[in-house]
Amino acid sequence: MSRMNVVPPSPGPAAQNFLSRAHGLFINGQWVAPRSGKHFDVFDPGTGQKIATAAAGEAADIDAAVAAARTALTGPWAKFTAAERGKLLWKLADLVEQHAQELIELEILDNGQPLAIAQYVVRHVVPDFFRYYAGWPTKIEGATIPAAPQGRRPGDVLSFTLREPIGVVGAIIPWNAPLPMLMVKLAPALATGCTLVLKPAELTPLTALRMAQLCTEAGVPEGVVNVVTGFGETAGAALAAHPGVDKIAFTGSTEVGRLIVKAATGNLKKVSLELGGKSPVIVFADAALEQVIPGAARACFFLQGQNCMAGTRLYVHEKVHDRVVEGVAQIARTMQLGHGLDPASQFGPLISAEQRERVRGFVEAGKREGGELVCGGGAPTRPGYFFEPTVFARMRADMTPVKGEIFGPVLCVQSFDDSDLDRIAAEANNTIYGLSGSVWTRDIGLAMQMVRRIDSGQVSVNMHAALDPAIPFGGNKQSGWGREFGKEGLEPYLKTKAISVAW
Repeated sequence: MSRMNVVPPSPGPAAQNFLSRAHGLFINGQWVAPRSGKHFDVFDPGTGQKIATAAAGEAADIDAAVAAARTALTGPWAKFTAAERGKLLWKLADLVEQHAQELIELEILDNGQPLAIAQYVVRHVVPDFFRYYAGWPTKIEGATIPAAPQGRRPGDVLSFTLREPIGVVGAIIPWNAPLPMLMVKLAPALATGCTLVLKPAELTPLTALRMAQLCTEAGVPEGVVNVVTGFGETAGAALAAHPGVDKIAFTGSTEVGRLIVKAATGNLKKVSLELGGKSPVIVFADAALEQVIPGAARACFFLQGQNCMAGTRLYVHEKVHDRVVEGVAQIARTMQLGHGLDPASQFGPLISAEQRERVRGFVEAGKREGGELVCGGGAPTRPGYFFEPTVFARMRADMTPVKGEIFGPVLCVQSFDDSDLDRIAAEANNTIYGLSGSVWTRDIGLAMQMVRRIDSGQVSVNMHAALDPAIPFGGNKQSGWGREFGKEGLEPYLKTKAISVAW
């Protein structure tokens, strides 16, 4: 069993002060009580203890937030120049850095992630992303078109396009990476001039509420950013179906994504979806195992496997199968489990007791169906929702853990023994998902042949889940609609207006 630290350090005074507040809903630049008067408790997954209370917003609160966002579209926000929107995003990046320690601690207490990950995300990923999109507002532009409508001469008509904000955006984000998920929706919305109603996951509302305060401090006008905490079946459902919302940006499970699509049909609002994944990691016999083994471990166990890009299906050439399996298992056995605030912790808890039981169910199914359990497979007896990093070998495509998105630290290893790339790709693509994947080999020609065969929105070579603000990210098949990050990440927040002027 991996070593464990049980007693977590205490958060700093800024985080403690934030946790002790009576949290309301952030609507039209003000903190307001939920119309129903209901609240819910927020728990630290590293201890299982209550740490805060949040407001349980419902349909009436969504109505108020959408009304504020719609009014703000034609208010002072509409008069911001592109350069001013860019400066605002840059200011947000500065504020994230200024309050980094508080945000790091809140993200850990909310989600359970290890300190090293939270530090990197808050100090680098989030400010870098805001600054990347701070450069885009002045570069959003239309085009002139050499057209001759209604038989006119080209010189007698000027036809051109404008790119305009799509309007009110409803953003629904998950619990597995709360602050980055907010960042991915907020930055392009502000860059394009949209307004936003954000519904964070009920399990992780804290950093969304803190970021609402930072938006005000950065100079975001009233009503441009609204945060309604609450439950998916009430606040989330109301937001997805709301006739005053022009677009839904959703990150979460494929099952909930289907419900979002159905709810959006009322006013045919635009929808972008970043959904589930079951990413393949393909290791050829010539790969550099000193890179493969830690890379495969990270691909599966990052954020305790609670990420949509997780490389949970590992395909290894028979020649190196045993060495790779044992190497990854050795890393899994020695990872130090502990509370995220503990600097020594390498592996945090799952988000909830319910999620832990879900993961346990997949592991039990794998054992029943004949998988070879190499290491892990259990929940240690200690406070918090911990589950050991787990490795199965000699798995088959029809096994439950291989087919389903576990969203937990369970690696399923399969082997291959030939060079038939089409057959290997068929195994890798044998899933409803198509989000990410990776290929490991010293032969770049072989790698590029394999990359072209993998049906995923993102494929990396000799690394897994390559993320950067400039690299488009999104899935094929049932892993989603549209792309986030990069220039393509602006498109879901824009609409095109064609204009023709005759003289």
